[in-house]
Amino acid sequence: MNTKSLQNEKFHTDNNAKMVPFAGYNMPMWYTSIADEHNCVRNNVGIFDVSHMGEFYVSGENSKSFLQKVTTNDINKLEKGKVQYSSILNRSGGIIDDLLIYDMGNNKYMLVVNASNMGKDFLWLNENNDSAVDIKNHSENVSLFAVQGPNAEKVCNKLFEKNLSEIKYYNFIEKETKKYGHVIISATGYTGAGGFELYVKNEYAESIWKDIISKGKEYEIQPIGLGARDTLRLEMGFCLHGNDIDDSINPIEAGLGWICKKDIEFIGSDIVSRDRENKPSKILIGFILKDKGIPRKGYKILNSEGLIIGEVTSGSISPFTKKAIGMGYIDFNENKESKSIFIEVRGKKIEAIITKRPFI
Repeated sequence: MNTKSLQNEKFHTDNNAKMVPFAGYNMPMWYTSIADEHNCVRNNVGIFDVSHMGEFYVSGENSKSFLQKVTTNDINKLEKGKVQYSSILNRSGGIIDDLLIYDMGNNKYMLVVNASNMGKDFLWLNENNDSAVDIKNHSENVSLFAVQGPNAEKVCNKLFEKNLSEIKYYNFIEKETKKYGHVIISATGYTGAGGFELYVKNEYAESIWKDIISKGKEYEIQPIGLGARDTLRLEMGFCLHGNDIDDSINPIEAGLGWICKKDIEFIGSDIVSRDRENKPSKILIGFILKDKGIPRKGYKILNSEGLIIGEVTSGSISPFTKKAIGMGYIDFNENKESKSIFIEVRGKKIEAIITKRPFI
C-alpha cells in the first residue's frame, strides 16, 4: 500500500469512511452513503481526498515541443496560470491516459495523471523523451484535495482569507501560506458543481483537511468518497479511464476530438485524422433508461431488431435526478439522438433513449 495513502488514512477512518484499495492506495469509497454525499456536492459543498492522482513535472527549454509531440491538445494555447485537458496516445491512437497540463511558466509544466496509469505514463514519457527535457514524478510528495459544490468558493475564501473568484475555470494560482506552505489552487473540477483543487505537500495534508472541514461547518460541508465522485462525473458525461476510455479507444470514438488539434502532429495523430475524416466504427453515447433497472459496465446494448450493437461502459442511478443513466459504445451508424436502444439487464431488455450529455 502506498505510503501517502497510509498517512492520510487515519483522518478518513476517524470519519467512519469505508476504505477500499484503489490503484495502490487505500481510499475512502463513502462516509455516509453515495447518494447523500453526491447531493451534498450538487446542492452545497463537499471535500474529496484525491491524493491518489499523479503529479509529474516536465521542464527544460524543449518542454513545449516535447509535450506537443506526446499530448494531443495545442500546447501553444497554454500560458502561465492556465490548465489544459489533454490525452496521451499510443501509436495505434489508443488513449494511454487523459490528463491535465498546468503551465507553471519558464518552460515548466505540471502533468496531473490518473493513479492507475501513473507507472505506464511515466515510462511512456521517458521512452519518447528525445528532447532532453527533465521529467520528474512528484506524486509521492503531493496531497490533493478537491473542494466542490456551490458553496466551495465561500469555504476556500475563508480558508485562504482571499477572494478566489479571480480564478476562472481551467486557471490556477500559486500561493505561499504560513500555515500550509506552497499551495497550488486550481479550478478544473470533475463534478460539474464548481470549486477548487488544492495541491499541498504531504506534511500539511491533515492540517488543511481539518481546517477545510472547520471553515465549511456553517455550509454543512461533508467529506465525500470515490463513489460519489464517480456518480457526479457520470452525470456530467465525463469519461473515466479504464471504463469509457482506454488504450484501445481513440479520442474520436470517445467524442474527445476537441482535445486533438488539427494540423498538429503528435503520437497517434494519423489515427485521429483517419477517424475524424472517415468516421469511426463505434462511438460513445449517453443514454437514459425508460424503465426500472441499473445499467452496469459490460451490459450489452441492442437495437430495436434485437441485434447487439455495443456495450455499457459506465452506468448508475443518478442520485440527483433519480433516473438510470449510462454511457457506452455502439456502432457508429446506430447513433441518433432520441433513438430507442435496449440494455440487457440480467436477461431482460430494458428500453433506453440515446441522449446528449451532460445528463443534468
